[in-house]
Amino acid sequence: MRTELTAGLLAAQASTSPKFLYDALGSKLFEAICELPEYYPTRTEAAIFDTHLYDMARAIGKGSTLIDLGAGNCAKAARMFPLLQPLQYVPVDISVDFLRSAVDGLRQQFPQIRMTGIGMDFSAEMALPAAVRRDKRLFFYPGSSIGNFTPEAAADMLDRMRAACQGDGGLLIGVDLVKDKAVLDAAYDDGLGVTAAFNLNLLRHLNALLGADFDVRDWRHVAFYNEAASRIEMHLEARSDVTVRWTDGERRFGRGERIHTENSYKYTRQGFLQLLERAGFGAIRTWTDEKGWFLVCHARAM
Repeated sequence: MRTELTAGLLAAQASTSPKFLYDALGSKLFEAICELPEYYPTRTEAAIFDTHLYDMARAIGKGSTLIDLGAGNCAKAARMFPLLQPLQYVPVDISVDFLRSAVDGLRQQFPQIRMTGIGMDFSAEMALPAAVRRDKRLFFYPGSSIGNFTPEAAADMLDRMRAACQGDGGLLIGVDLVKDKAVLDAAYDDGLGVTAAFNLNLLRHLNALLGADFDVRDWRHVAFYNEAASRIEMHLEARSDVTVRWTDGERRFGRGERIHTENSYKYTRQGFLQLLERAGFGAIRTWTDEKGWFLVCHARAM
């Protein structure tokens, strides 16, 4: 982790993986972002599930091994428990303490479901432990988190999911769709500044991980929709010349120089379905909202 972070900070275009946004405080700040009026993805995806959950449950069937990637507070998966009746629930998240608290609460509510929480960076590997059932695996990846990866890296991740399905599983995934730039810009740079706090908290997390001396007051949040690349970009921009030091290195950032902290790619419906098919998924079912802003897909491993 230290090697990865140091390499990113010393690159010509400094960058960090968005997974480092999610320490305990970052996870709570993201929960707050999901309540903002500007941040449409969470409520739009939730409305799709409210409207079509029974149809989804019929397509998926009961008795799955439900593997929840980036589970966070586990609330999205938990709402499906009564209909899907999973034999095992496997929440996976990089923020272990946050995940542990959520799973402890769920165990009390659903004692009949076997639960196996996993602290893992699933962006790098999909090596599930032996405690995870092999039959009828359903990967659940909501929130359009697949958009944090480049299309090439997203294809690789979908390949790994399909391989881990063991032949009789599938995928239930949420995908954010291309839309008006003004809507996208506002969603990632809200008026209250909660997204800015979420992004700036990354610096506090880097201080803890690297022994660095970032001062959040030296930086500002920058986010915008890059239409040519079909992605939201989030950056931290130096307000003035500043030198940052950590255990294994240092870097001078000039005023206006940026650290690229996150991408969120937006897809067309057809473009994402093609990505699923290339990864070896088929029998694809899709559901969307009235505005066509967000897409939920169920696909089977072929």
